[in-house]
Amino acid sequence: MTTPRAERPAMADYGVPDELDGVLPWSWAEERLLACRNYWVVTASASARPHAMPVWGVWVPETGHFAFSCAAGSRKVRNLEANPQVTVAVDDSIEVVVLEGRAAFLDPATVTDTLHAFATKYWDDPQAVTDGEAFLAQNKVVEVTPERAFGIIEDEVDFSQRATRWVW
Repeated sequence: MTTPRAERPAMADYGVPDELDGVLPWSWAEERLLACRNYWVVTASASARPHAMPVWGVWVPETGHFAFSCAAGSRKVRNLEANPQVTVAVDDSIEVVVLEGRAAFLDPATVTDTLHAFATKYWDDPQAVTDGEAFLAQNKVVEVTPERAFGIIEDEVDFSQRATRWVW
C-alpha cells in the first residue's frame, strides 16, 4: 500500500495553518480505522439525494482499502451503482477520520482474506467466524478505495493545529 501524502485542509477561516508542522501521521488515522467498530457510510443517489447509515466494516492496511457488506437491495447498493463516490467516517466525533473515495463491488469468492479479516474483527468464536464469513459473502461486498482522507481532533488546541488531509 502507498502511504498517502499529508497536506493541510483548506480551512484557513478556522485557523488551520498552511505549513505542515503538526500534521497528523497516517498511522494515527489507521489506528482509528482499525479500532473502530461502527462506521458511517454516506452515499448519494444519481439525483444527489444523500444517504447516511452506520455499518460494520474493516480497514485492510495491506491493501489500503475499506470494506463492508450490505444487502443487494439496500439503498446503499442502489446509490453506489448509480454513483460510486462514497464517504466513510469513524464513529468518534472527537478524534475524527473521514475517508472519501470510490466504491466497487467485489466478487466474494475472490476476497476471502478480506471477509476473514472482517469476520474475525466482530466474532471471536471460530464457528461464528465461519458463519459470519458465509453471511457476508451472501451480500454485496463493497470495497472503498480512498482518494483523500481527513483527520481532525475536536478540541480548542488541536483542531486548528493538527487538522490534516491525506491524498493518494
